[in-house]
Amino acid sequence: MAHTDSHQTVEATVRRVPRYGVLMGVGVVLGIIAAGILTMVGSYEESQTLDVVYPPEQVFGFLLLWTVPIGLALGGVAGLIMERAARRHDRVVRVDRETVVEGD
Repeated sequence: MAHTDSHQTVEATVRRVPRYGVLMGVGVVLGIIAAGILTMVGSYEESQTLDVVYPPEQVFGFLLLWTVPIGLALGGVAGLIMERAARRHDRVVRVDRETVVEGD
């Protein structure tokens, strides 16, 4: 068995990147909490123009349709802002790269 080694030194950039999934998940959770708070604060009296009263569960569902996507988007935007701020701390390092190829 013969194998060949290839060795070279290259430069690589090391930077910290925020975890977008975690930030967007936190945004979704905050959106659910906001929908719950808005549901508890709302009044459920019959309106004077329409004879319709929506139950709190339905109001909560309607609010989720708005607050969850907004929280998701705000979490993504927070991640982008954090990534821009972290770019100032990028480092360029030298890395030894080895490639070993084994042949028959």
